Amino acid sequence: MTVTASRPTGHPGYSETLLRRPESVATARRLVRTALAAWGLEELADDGALVVSELVTNAVQHARSEVIRLVISRPDPATVRIGVVDKSKAPPQRHRPGSEGDSGRGLVLVAALADDWGTDPLPWGKRVWSELRRKDSW
Repeated sequence: MTVTASRPTGHPGYSETLLRRPESVATARRLVRTALAAWGLEELADDGALVVSELVTNAVQHARSEVIRLVISRPDPATVRIGVVDKSKAPPQRHRPGSEGDSGRGLVLVAALADDWGTDPLPWGKRVWSELRRKDSW
């Protein structure tokens, strides 16, 4: 795990390069839980673990490289941002809950759990991110 420089909130970010394999989903969940515990935001751990599972699973299935990058940051004291970077420029597709098939509904779950989420295009691919906020911060 890499700890990056402190952000304006005074909290470091965490990042890890993961192999594009299904086993990396468990590693990503552990990293998110570790970062949230270090920041005293354990109340977001279950939602954070589900969100990162969906984002990493999507990257494992669709990325165009052998590795993906997980970045966990804290843009403000009550918010955590979970981002997954891969080399595919294709934006993720959110499917309707009733659509046919056994997969493709992960982003529906992300949208339901997250306070905000989106995709940032990058010169070499994209970053899919999700933000979770402490409920008592509103």
